[in-house]
Amino acid sequence: MSAEALASRIAACRLCEEHLPHGVRAVVSFSPDARLLIIGQAPGSKVHESGIPWDDASGDRLREWTGLTKDQMYDPAQVALVPMGFCYPGKASGGDKPPRPECAPQWHESVLDVLPENRLTLLVGTYAQAYYLPQARKLSMTERVRNFGHYLPDFLPLPHPAWRSTLWMRKNPWFENEVLPQLRDLVSHRIR
Repeated sequence: MSAEALASRIAACRLCEEHLPHGVRAVVSFSPDARLLIIGQAPGSKVHESGIPWDDASGDRLREWTGLTKDQMYDPAQVALVPMGFCYPGKASGGDKPPRPECAPQWHESVLDVLPENRLTLLVGTYAQAYYLPQARKLSMTERVRNFGHYLPDFLPLPHPAWRSTLWMRKNPWFENEVLPQLRDLVSHRIR
């Protein structure tokens, strides 16, 4: 299936519509040329409104971490942006609800089949890491990120870049000193 046909099928998906209080709006971007894949959680309310992945403060921080410009990040020929849940799940106490569990099993394999095999996948947050690194589920997110070299060259786990990550980074200065330089280097090798 072509990337365009797959994107149309995803946009038409209504699999978990009854659980989405703000309606269906799949926010995903990919092409067969993207050698960098960023898998996050699910769109937040701001992203749901704009329809642009990572169009919020978390996206600003993620671009800062990766060294990507907005033009690079939003060029589907360079970067695929695929959340665990494609639609905004709504609010819960303390933040947004988790990504809908139906989405990744329904669509991720088809999206991955469209992407090149020699890609780097950034696993942003615990939901992506639990799904793609099942052997590391017993580790904390901090342990997975600290041991990122174990998952290369295919995967690189990252904390979610929400405002809470600022506190986490203060407690874990090795992230900025050790992980971010290597992350930026790996990303730059996949961007034209």
